[in-house]
Amino acid sequence: MVSCTLFDSGPVEIAEESARGDDGMANREILVENLVKQYPGNVYAINGVSFSVDTGKIFGFLGPNGAGKSTAVKILTTLSLPTEGQVRVGGYNVVSEAQHVRRIAGVALQDIGIDPLMKSMELLTLQGLLFGASRKRATERAEELLRLVRLVEAKDRRVGTYSGGMRRRLDLALALVHEPEILFLDEPTTGLDPAGRRDVWEEVLRLNRVLGMTIFLTTQYLEEADELADVVAIIDNGKIVAEGSPAELKAAMGTESINLAFEQDEMVKKAMDELAGIAQRIQADRDVVRLYVPQAAQAIPHVIERLRNIDLNPTSVTLTQPTLDDVFLQVTGQRLQANVEEQI
Repeated sequence: MVSCTLFDSGPVEIAEESARGDDGMANREILVENLVKQYPGNVYAINGVSFSVDTGKIFGFLGPNGAGKSTAVKILTTLSLPTEGQVRVGGYNVVSEAQHVRRIAGVALQDIGIDPLMKSMELLTLQGLLFGASRKRATERAEELLRLVRLVEAKDRRVGTYSGGMRRRLDLALALVHEPEILFLDEPTTGLDPAGRRDVWEEVLRLNRVLGMTIFLTTQYLEEADELADVVAIIDNGKIVAEGSPAELKAAMGTESINLAFEQDEMVKKAMDELAGIAQRIQADRDVVRLYVPQAAQAIPHVIERLRNIDLNPTSVTLTQPTLDDVFLQVTGQRLQANVEEQI
């Protein structure tokens, strides 16, 4: 992640007042209506996308490589202009009121770009000064953030000695220097080990629950979206193909699935032809056939009998509850591949 200050015309005061609703509360909503991003050659990175993120919610944005996720984030954070449509962040239009958006939004992009020779206290204080804070206020804010992300004990160490998880937490702190109302996180845990990922998850949940911050999260990890997001949207070929809470999306898949693994591709096709008539839905995923049937556990003996009648023996049979991985496979036709950079 690279924390972006998003300057364009001078420093921004810390704690700049954001748009207010009728009740006087800060507007922390994100509204996207019929968003289009077209490139020369009639290429659409985004084609008529609409969604909204309510104040104080965590929104997970998923999609295959090249689906349009990064393009959407760039538009939402004023780093790119839309071709058509309306986008408002915190009540402000990202085109005509871009400076206001930059005052209320914190952005941490995928690649970490932190000077390894500096110390965290120095980096955070410098960031505060760049945002127009006094030396005293910048120092106070740096100390607050170090406590928030649990790096106080490491504040006098050079950042180059930090672990990956510590660097991610520092990057989050840098994105929070100006006390944003809305936080954009672009794949915040890519490359971290499981312990480091859990550390970042805890910080994201704390920011949301304690500070009421609206968080827009893109991720390569479906379990991350399942763990953190109140609402998930899946984008494919520039269009939203599924949206809802993780529980709603998984419930829409139906009941349990029977998963049959085979040694060869031709065996997968033969099994699908044989079993198609007894399943509500059937899918092939590489060497695995997934059957979605009512009372799946009770149906297993019948399924195995049908396969034996045509001389097919699966290498394994498992029973699973629907997951976001199943949802993603259903609506995009592929699995979400981690650690591959998006092309658009």
